Amino acid sequence: MTKIANFFTELMRRYLPDPFVFAIGLTFLTLLLALTVEGKGFIEITEAWGDGFWNLLSFTTQMAVILAMGYVLASAPVTDRVLNAVVGRVHQPRTAVAVATLIGSVGSYLNWGFGLVIGGIVAKKLALKVPGVHYPLIIAAAYSGFTMYGLGLSATIPLTISTSGHALESKMGVIALAETIFSPPMLLTALAVLVTLPVLNALLHPKPGQPVKEIDPALHTESKARPVESEDFGGVTVASRLNNSRILSLLIGALGMVYVVVYFIRGGAADLDLVNFFILFLGILLLGTPAAYVAKLGEGIKTISGIILQYPFYAGIMAIMAASGLVGTISQVFVDISTPETLGFWGLISSFVINFFAPSGGGHWVIQGPFMVDAANAIGAPMPDVAMSVMLGNAWNDLVQPFWILPALALSRLRLKDVMGYTVIMMFWVGLIYIAAILLWGFLG
Repeated sequence: MTKIANFFTELMRRYLPDPFVFAIGLTFLTLLLALTVEGKGFIEITEAWGDGFWNLLSFTTQMAVILAMGYVLASAPVTDRVLNAVVGRVHQPRTAVAVATLIGSVGSYLNWGFGLVIGGIVAKKLALKVPGVHYPLIIAAAYSGFTMYGLGLSATIPLTISTSGHALESKMGVIALAETIFSPPMLLTALAVLVTLPVLNALLHPKPGQPVKEIDPALHTESKARPVESEDFGGVTVASRLNNSRILSLLIGALGMVYVVVYFIRGGAADLDLVNFFILFLGILLLGTPAAYVAKLGEGIKTISGIILQYPFYAGIMAIMAASGLVGTISQVFVDISTPETLGFWGLISSFVINFFAPSGGGHWVIQGPFMVDAANAIGAPMPDVAMSVMLGNAWNDLVQPFWILPALALSRLRLKDVMGYTVIMMFWVGLIYIAAILLWGFLG
């Protein structure tokens, strides 16, 4: 296992560029495919790229908000105390890797933004506390749990198609969550990943006596800085009392929670805006004061700069894919060789490929969903199976798509090539589980 890990790590070290360079390269690759495969004109495709560059601006903001606020929740005092209690019980490097994987997986199952951040935080804590932990591996292991979001409570495609009025309702109807993420095949798939992925990641850790790269504590000393208040300059003021008022946080936080309860009582669906609303006000409650929340949110914002930069480039790539017909061409190749039992499998594979160019569950479904739904209707394939195949292909590819690992890299201060060799191995294992699950679901029902 160590030799395999070393092979992929060295391969990534030599040839893998930084995530932003990767996004630029994908832009030119997509442009080239549109010109050669689809026969589109250069000016036409360039216009589509530029016109689509800001199409996902509101969605980019939603992603940035959920990640920044997820950081606040993951590093709130109550969460920090729980994580410290867990970390205090871990003493061996391989156990540390398994625990980081497990926490990242459970966090991502509950909410992808929360899981993406809490995994990196607990991995740092474990690396600082447990001697001999290979730092790049434990960061990769914590990030690998992100694949669980495709099976979890914030899985974009299942949530979308379970909501009345979604874009494809006329073709596929409304599909309840009980038929997708809460169906027996998907619950068993989630359990399989949750049990086996921590074991795999632990086995990837170098054996005693082999070289490891430990965390540098000097680079990861937590700042104890606090917001400067007027009492620092000679006395307590009305403004400083308001800034540090627990009553204000409690009142506004409680108001937000009341809204969420009323929203669900009246039959509202859990969309991304509602999730962001909930974690905003929960964070305010957990941090205790407005000043504490603002200070912690400022730390979280540092982790999302790469996403703010790169998401417009992926919006441009997605615009080329849609305008040129590349998504249809890729999907059709797999649809043409499908049967009702195997359409989900080929949907999974095509989704994996498309996710390199469109690393967003919602945006991914917008451009691939119509082709898959039409194919399912044409050959009589089960719609829940087909929808989940696209979702799992997306979540599977995220293990090697450099975009979503950016927050983990920002938290760890590592580079992509330090961790990607490990996530490639994890991708192969998770792929086997997802392929087996979709095929069994297709053939056994």
